[in-house]
Amino acid sequence: MRVALGLARRPAVPPYPNPWVGCVIVAGARIVGRGWHCGPGTAHAEAAALRAAGRRARGATVYVTLEPCCHFGRTAPCTDALIRAGVRRVVYAMRDPNPLVCGKGDRILRRHGMQVVSGICAREARALNEVYLKFRSSGLPFVSVKAAASLDGKTATRTGRSRWITGAAARRRARRIRAEHQAVLVGIATVLADDPHLGPRARGAGQTWRIVLDSRLRTPPASRVVRSGRCIVACAAGASRGRQARLEALGARVWRFPGRRVPLRRLLARLAGFGIISVLVEGGSEVLGSFIDAGLADRAYWFVSPTLIGSQRALSAVGGAGAAFPSRAPRLRNPRIEAAGDGWLIVGDLKGPGAA
Repeated sequence: MRVALGLARRPAVPPYPNPWVGCVIVAGARIVGRGWHCGPGTAHAEAAALRAAGRRARGATVYVTLEPCCHFGRTAPCTDALIRAGVRRVVYAMRDPNPLVCGKGDRILRRHGMQVVSGICAREARALNEVYLKFRSSGLPFVSVKAAASLDGKTATRTGRSRWITGAAARRRARRIRAEHQAVLVGIATVLADDPHLGPRARGAGQTWRIVLDSRLRTPPASRVVRSGRCIVACAAGASRGRQARLEALGARVWRFPGRRVPLRRLLARLAGFGIISVLVEGGSEVLGSFIDAGLADRAYWFVSPTLIGSQRALSAVGGAGAAFPSRAPRLRNPRIEAAGDGWLIVGDLKGPGAA
C-alpha cells in the first residue's frame, strides 16, 4: 500500500477535482502492475495497473489507495474492470466519500466473490487527499493563504515598497507552492500595484487559474492575469457592463455577484462547481485578512525574512477586522518550519473560531 501511495503522487500536475490515486497489483510475491491517476478523462489508477499487468492480474491482489469506483463518468467503472480481470482480492486504504461510490464499490466487489479489505494506511491516504476530502465534505475548495513578511510582520515599507522582502530561493519555493494549487487568488489592489504573473513558472507544472477580487471591475485589459488566458474576475452587481464585455472579449471570465462586495463563500462554492477545488490566496493584506476572518482558510504558508522593517505606517501581512482578543485568534496547528534561502517558511493548518 505504501508503494501505491507513492505512485498516487507521481503526476506533476494535481488531478483535481479528482483524487490522488495509486494502484499496485501483486501476483505471488511480485508486483506485476502499477498505475496512477492523472486527472479527469484519463485512465483511473486501477485501469492503468490492470493494463500493465495483463493476464497476470487473474487471481492477483490489488492494492489501491481509494475504494474502486462503480459508476460511469468519463471512464468506465473500475469495479467492472477488476471483475473482468479475475482479480481475487482487493485491498484499499480509504472509502471514497463521493456519494456515487461511498461503500457501493466495496459491496459490488464482495457480491462477485472477491475478498475485500479496507482501512490499510487509511491515515496516510486521508492526508494525501485532504483537498478532495474537504471538497466532498463541504462543497468548498481547500484554501491556502500565503504571505511573505519581515520578522516584524511587514509586507511593505512605509513608502509602499515590497520588492523584495524575501530572497530568490524563497520566491522559487513560492512558485512551487503555486504549482500545487489549481488557482491563485489576489485582490484588485495587487493587480493594479504589481501586475503580477501569478503562474507557477515551474517546469512540468500546469497552468493555474488566476482569480481577481474586483468589485468595480478595474482590472486592466492589458494585465498579465488577463493575458494568461485563464483568468476569472469576480465583481459586484454594480460593476460596469462595458468593462465586463471588454474583459470577456479578451478571454477572461467575469463572475458577477449580488451586493457591493464579492461574497467569499459564494465565490468559493462557484469555483468548486467549476472544478477548482484548490485555491492559494496570495494577497493583498486585506484579502488575506478577509479569508482568515471568515474562517475560510485551511492552511498557511508564511515566508519570513530575517529583516526588521519597522514603522507603524508599514503594511502588515494580514489586514481585515482581526481578532479582538488573543484567545480568539486563529492558531497554526501542526506547524513545521523549513529553510527558505536566508529566511524560513512556516507551514501549518489554521485552527480558530469558525475555521474550515
